[in-house]
Amino acid sequence: MARILITSGPTRQYLDPVRYLSNASSGRMGSALAQAAVALGHEVVVVTGPVDVSYPPQAELIRIVSTEELLDACLAAFPTCDGLIAAAAPCDYRPVKVASEKIPKSGEPLVVELVETPDVVTSLAENRESRWIVAFALETQNRHARALAKLRRKRCDLIVVNGPEAIDSPGTSLEVLNRQGAVLATIRGKKPEAARELLAVIWAHLIES
Repeated sequence: MARILITSGPTRQYLDPVRYLSNASSGRMGSALAQAAVALGHEVVVVTGPVDVSYPPQAELIRIVSTEELLDACLAAFPTCDGLIAAAAPCDYRPVKVASEKIPKSGEPLVVELVETPDVVTSLAENRESRWIVAFALETQNRHARALAKLRRKRCDLIVVNGPEAIDSPGTSLEVLNRQGAVLATIRGKKPEAARELLAVIWAHLIES
């Protein structure tokens, strides 16, 4: 059995004490993956953003808010794990300045300067050693080409491609690509069943092998 790090849910990047940038990720896929991995006897560490879903009590649970906190938690946990399933949807941008007080309405356009947040998977891959990495890529066009480019840039072993219809949905449609761009599996259905099928692909191609 393996010790698996799973990231789940969104992150938030605050503009002021009450407003933030984020996305609609529900954490359902991360929760389903954690449940399926525990059921198979794996040790599981979950790093999760703010979500309403539950995770199995057998899993070690680390709660975070921002992308920077996600990265710090993963950097600490990854060396103790055999592999990573990066199912989280980190916020890709953050404001250059965070207001210390709630920004009042002024009747004028509000201009916010944004910079990219650190790429969590890329950062973990820098010191991966023998650990395997599976990332998710949510794409709206040219899905295979964009996902494969991400796989190679982030130095993943497999990448799981999905679309915006999976966001906050009980079901999903996934394709699993390897480094050569081959589709190893096409998975459709409720997220718990999809998680079990995805873990079977990971087991066959990364753990058991």
